[in-house]
Amino acid sequence: MASIIETVELAVPVQTAYNQWTQFEAFPQFMRGVEDVKQLDETHLHWQVNVAGARREFDTEITEQHPDERVAWRSTTGITHAGVVTFHRLDDTHSRVTAQIKWEPAGVIEHAGSAIGSDDRQVRADLKRFKQFIEARGHPTGGWRGNVSPYPGPRGDA
Repeated sequence: MASIIETVELAVPVQTAYNQWTQFEAFPQFMRGVEDVKQLDETHLHWQVNVAGARREFDTEITEQHPDERVAWRSTTGITHAGVVTFHRLDDTHSRVTAQIKWEPAGVIEHAGSAIGSDDRQVRADLKRFKQFIEARGHPTGGWRGNVSPYPGPRGDA
């Protein structure tokens, strides 16, 4: 499995960063390769992505979510991946976001891309675009402040 950890500091309060991150259907506005995200219910999402010219669809499940702290997920269909994004208050107007993702590359192109760090660069670039997106707006497009508790046993987050 490939593993990625990337961090970005934002000039917005932690609540603003967290609230925007919970607006999954807005991800195509700042994540390259994400064509569409549909939120099916509070914990299930359907994704359409284009990775290195290969279109894929898959579903994910939010396994843990706590306002202003973390959002964790795992795939339930399609590509194998899981991750957690954590939110850290730096002061009243600044925050830090850290993304930790584990995924299983499929095929020669994804294995080669992972080996040369393309996936790390993509996540870093996506976080920079998130930074530009939320700092330019100054406020989130929405926000979901509910809690999702982690599942006991082997279904937890990354």
